[in-house]
Amino acid sequence: MRSPVAAVPSPATDRLGRSDIRTLALAALGGALEFYDFVVFVFLALPLSELFFPKGTSPWLAQLQVYGIFAAGYLARPLGGIVMAHYGDLLGRKRMFTLSVFLMALPTLLIGLLPVYAQIGILAPVLLLVLRVLQGIAVGGEVPGAWVFVAEHVPARRVGIACASLTSGLTVGILIGSLLTAAIHERMTPAQLLDYGWRLPFLAGGVFGFIAVWLRRWLRETPVFEAMQARRALADELPLKRVLREHRGAVLRSMAVTWTLTAAIVVVILMTPTLVQAVFHLPAATAFLGNSLASFALAIGCLAFGAAADRFGVARTLAGGAVLMTLATGALYLDLQCGAAHFLPLYALAGFTVGVVGVVPTVMVDAFPPAVRFSGLSFSYNVAYAVFGGITPPLIGALVKGLGSLAPAYYVALAALAAVGVAMGLRTGGRVAEKRRG
Repeated sequence: MRSPVAAVPSPATDRLGRSDIRTLALAALGGALEFYDFVVFVFLALPLSELFFPKGTSPWLAQLQVYGIFAAGYLARPLGGIVMAHYGDLLGRKRMFTLSVFLMALPTLLIGLLPVYAQIGILAPVLLLVLRVLQGIAVGGEVPGAWVFVAEHVPARRVGIACASLTSGLTVGILIGSLLTAAIHERMTPAQLLDYGWRLPFLAGGVFGFIAVWLRRWLRETPVFEAMQARRALADELPLKRVLREHRGAVLRSMAVTWTLTAAIVVVILMTPTLVQAVFHLPAATAFLGNSLASFALAIGCLAFGAAADRFGVARTLAGGAVLMTLATGALYLDLQCGAAHFLPLYALAGFTVGVVGVVPTVMVDAFPPAVRFSGLSFSYNVAYAVFGGITPPLIGALVKGLGSLAPAYYVALAALAAVGVAMGLRTGGRVAEKRRG
């Protein structure tokens, strides 16, 4: 059963109007640029480790410290998400939607302008850490806020494709970051990269982010929030307090599907290129070509699964997509174990099936009533992502040692099972509600 997301019906309630399409396009563009700003940091970990720590630091320790700063952005996400969601439920979605992209653009630009360790000493990594935390706060508010924003703008029967288009845009941001940093590494000498090349992706991201801020000026507040304002139906207490008191089941469901999303993205998209080199001994060029194909397929898959959710229902699409993702990931890792004869097409197929994560925000949007939707979704998503995003990489490393090279596929299958369980609950709840109405 789907809760009514769009509160203001229109004569063409099942169609996306020109205003809806413009809103989706601007939201997806801003999301892509903001996620690019967030992930480009990890693509430049090596030059950052050389520039922001003392010359005598061993390479592995310097990289570990840079990855620690990168992880700090994830740990800051719940704080940013909770605070921005609080004001988004009380003051308006649009204000926080614009603020989040500004808070991402500014620190990204400043990272590109930072003095390095040779210039200001220990202050360099400290400033890098502070700016990374600000990025984490921004993305913690951006992703949940964007999902709520687009879901409340479109007709109720088009929420699936709306949320999926935004998720697809986030994926494009990862792909842009990967391709741009690969091009810089290819066209520049190591000396040029350390001199000024590493700054270019951050400077570009900052400029593009401010363009996104300007573009979001043309967006209007969501009809759902405006209707709540008119009816004086906004939350009359701390929204998160109400979420934890009245909607614990929705929080648990949202955290469960966030685990599925985290496992799919972290294992299949982010970790597999490293695993295929370290465990299966594929060349780096082949690994990253496969990753580019998988990321592109993921962007398309998000749209396909989002459209399917509107056509066939969220529960069926989520369950079916989770099963397909399990099978495709298993086939990919079995092929790798047998010599990787079909690595590229199977990785692309696995990336496409990971597009089922495009259905996850629809599940979470539907789980909470409008008055506390932003807070409920943001708390559930950011806390679960911080926990599972933090434990997944070391856990996969331990599982590979203990269970063998198919361990990543086993983990994805286990996380997919959580999505199937949520889908079954949604279908059962829908049937119960229909009997009550009858």
